[in-house]
Amino acid sequence: MTDNPKSQPQGNAEKDPEDWATGDEPMTGAQASYLKTLSEEAGEEFEDGLTKAEASERIDALQEKSGRGE
Repeated sequence: MTDNPKSQPQGNAEKDPEDWATGDEPMTGAQASYLKTLSEEAGEEFEDGLTKAEASERIDALQEKSGRGE
């Protein structure tokens, strides 16, 4: 077994948004667009001004609510 993360790319592919190095930056355009779509489908108001981490968590929650989640 090795400590090289490239040897097991799936093992570290998901990281808690709170642990992201760029999590405090404003959400990306792609996140905002998808979040708007999910908000409409879930019948909820779109939240502007979220950070990348907050947007990711909101997307996860709305995916579940709208039926788009896994």
